[in-house]
Amino acid sequence: MSDPVVRVDTTGQVPPYEQIRAQLAALIRTGRLAEGERLPTVRQLATDLGLAPGTVARAYRELEAAELIRTRRGAGTRVAPLPPDAHAHDAGRLTTLARDFTSAARALGADTEDIMAAVRDALEPGSSSPSPAPGSGTRGHRTADVATTVVQRLPGGTPR
Repeated sequence: MSDPVVRVDTTGQVPPYEQIRAQLAALIRTGRLAEGERLPTVRQLATDLGLAPGTVARAYRELEAAELIRTRRGAGTRVAPLPPDAHAHDAGRLTTLARDFTSAARALGADTEDIMAAVRDALEPGSSSPSPAPGSGTRGHRTADVATTVVQRLPGGTPR
């Protein structure tokens, strides 16, 4: 299994802190980031993603409020034990998210087969398509390897 990667699209409608929060929460809830695993410092992840430290700090604060991570002076930020209801989900919200995704995908011209392939790829990263090589990708997209904080700079993405 490859190291978890956080991707931020600075051109999208979703704020970067929310993209970071949502991706880290998903990595924690699915076990790709294990209990006790250390996360990069706010400054390191911000540098790797080319974002302001306050952006990453906000994502970390929200993850702490959700009890998914803990920050201790001298020990850094680590994945917390999962709360008992961590795997529970709101079926109504999930349906809304699926409808929103499907509508957006259709607006891009994707057919049902394309949409299903994208969902399979999202559920099983790296299973059918290789990860982008460093320096590849789309303008405005930035990635950071959470475990080693290696940055993949993408063309046109200038650090902020």
